Amino acid sequence: MTSWTDLFASGPVVLDGGLSTQLERRGQDISGPLWTGRALLADPRAVASAHADYVRAGADVVITASYQISRAGFDAAGLGREAADAAIAASTNAARVAARGSAARVAASVGPYGAILHDGSEYRGRYGLSHAALVDFHRERMDVIVATSPDLLAVETIPDVEEAEALVDVLADHPAMPAWICFSATDGEHTNAGQSIEEAVAAAASAPNVVAVGVNCTDPAFIAELASRIRAVTNLPIVVYPNAGGAWDPVDGQWHDAGPDGFAPEVVASWRAAGATAIGGCCGTDDRTISALAGQLHA
Repeated sequence: MTSWTDLFASGPVVLDGGLSTQLERRGQDISGPLWTGRALLADPRAVASAHADYVRAGADVVITASYQISRAGFDAAGLGREAADAAIAASTNAARVAARGSAARVAASVGPYGAILHDGSEYRGRYGLSHAALVDFHRERMDVIVATSPDLLAVETIPDVEEAEALVDVLADHPAMPAWICFSATDGEHTNAGQSIEEAVAAAASAPNVVAVGVNCTDPAFIAELASRIRAVTNLPIVVYPNAGGAWDPVDGQWHDAGPDGFAPEVVASWRAAGATAIGGCCGTDDRTISALAGQLHA
């Protein structure tokens, strides 16, 4: 926990960009319900190489390919739970290989329940599941992820307070493992499920081992206001890694109407002024985005 406190206190932290985007740039096919998990099965060295691209670009933290991996998802794909557990272990290992010889940290991605449905549910939330069902889903997967010994859990793209509350319960099982919780937001005030970002952050921050909170996979236009609202209700470091803008179409599996490549310096400056401590990119951003971002933040 102290190492993350020191990292966040040392100045702006550069996160990586979209792993799926970088893999596609490298020619990997990540279509289908397993998404980046497909690349892990087909060519784990390619995943390590994509992470390494971000380390060379200046990322202080790389986020693993475990976002969409779960036993339930692998069972549905006909691969079985043993393959899911092996893929999770491979995801942490790939990031470790990429970070070797650098100061970069490895954050293990813990995606929302909606990610395994592959229908855009992570951008809606309100799955209709009970609290107990959400706890059971996340506990099974988180136990496997923690056993791979990442440096931190990147709990990300959480669409609503209900899922955050379930995740807080599960994080209590692993009090020595630091985590951040980031929400997906529909505007400058609300999660994708419609609750206020303030309510969502309060739920996330209630976990003693949550060392940072924030938003990810959200339109860059909303980040400054979201960060400002988050800062008003917590002193925890704020993590932001927006997508490139646009909207996700679960039918064709593509982002549409994305904005221009990269984040303008004045935009990044506005995020910092609003309280953002760690900044990176999500879907639609690649190592070129992060290289430019690192140049801005470390200037």
